[in-house]
Amino acid sequence: MSLTRREFAAGLAAGIAAPYVVTRASAQGASTIKIGMCVPVTGPAAEQGLWAQNGAKLALAAVNKAGGVLGKQVELVIEDDQTTNPGIVLAFSKLAAQSDIVGFLGSVRSTQVHAMAPDVLKLGKPVMIGGTDPNLTHMNNPWLFRFRPNDSYSGRVIADFGVNTLGKKKWAIVHSTDAFGTAGGKALSAALEKMGTPAVLDQGYANQSQDFTPVVLAVKQSGADVLGTYFTFENDLGIFSRQLRQLGVNIPWVGSPSTVAVSSIKLAGPALYGTYGVADYAEQSSEASKNFGNSYREAYKTAPDLQSAWTYDAVTVLSAAINKAGGTDPGKIREAILGLKKFPGAEGEYNFDQNGDGLHGYNVVRNDKGNIVFDKHIEFED
Repeated sequence: MSLTRREFAAGLAAGIAAPYVVTRASAQGASTIKIGMCVPVTGPAAEQGLWAQNGAKLALAAVNKAGGVLGKQVELVIEDDQTTNPGIVLAFSKLAAQSDIVGFLGSVRSTQVHAMAPDVLKLGKPVMIGGTDPNLTHMNNPWLFRFRPNDSYSGRVIADFGVNTLGKKKWAIVHSTDAFGTAGGKALSAALEKMGTPAVLDQGYANQSQDFTPVVLAVKQSGADVLGTYFTFENDLGIFSRQLRQLGVNIPWVGSPSTVAVSSIKLAGPALYGTYGVADYAEQSSEASKNFGNSYREAYKTAPDLQSAWTYDAVTVLSAAINKAGGTDPGKIREAILGLKKFPGAEGEYNFDQNGDGLHGYNVVRNDKGNIVFDKHIEFED
């Protein structure tokens, strides 16, 4: 579905300009509508955390310029999750203690979302997430809403593209051993099994490894003619990619979204040239994505990526849902989010299912000497 700039603006305004009735005493007395955000300000993902904050703040500015939420300006309250599981649990507990915060942005990392999920369930307020482990929206927690496609889709797209477009059948799978990497590796392996091309190597690694030589040698010795990867942290991917090339492994590579993240491209440089990735955000994939890209460049003088796109959409959708709900009652906000259909966003068109998944497909892109080139979008009905 292609949307014009005017149609995108109209879709946003439809949510933001909805009539409202304040239903909670805390909302009535507050001068602003508060949204909490857990994000890495420190730790190994601090740079990615800055991108996430930029996306959220860009959306916040657009929402407030359009009139705010429930007739009030929206305020972002940020807590540092330190890029760790204990860090995000502490960050969320600090935000949850503030009763006037009506909704939250969680992590882009599945392992952190798992860590905070019990407290999310206990609190009972909407939390927007970017983690892609499929299990996150299938563990009876009605308060998690995903703003990226889950890895059941990415595994199918990686397998389909590698086998049917690149014509490769001997797969080496490399993945982190955390929740994200394990789920992604299993999804890719299952997709390949279904296509009759089981992987010749399934190799896990620990996050924040400083030497990937054993992993690279395993790939080299496997005889694989194509590589599929799920890297959680871009700095790990940067080290792996450089060592991969140094040890003479130059087989086609189709990776998860971190493969084409801006920070990965900067860290890896030429080592990622010619690789492919599945990308939830691809600037040329839709009119809404182009509009976001233009706005982000104007504000921050650089190109955006998924780190900033999903938080931009999360703030936009949450704001529209609160207006649609006519107040800050958590249950009504939840119903409003699930009721959003064909909502144009930077990441794609949102159609939330009852599990809280808003997106159901991926883009395939290629690294052309540091420039990410859109190839095609693949959407699934099941």
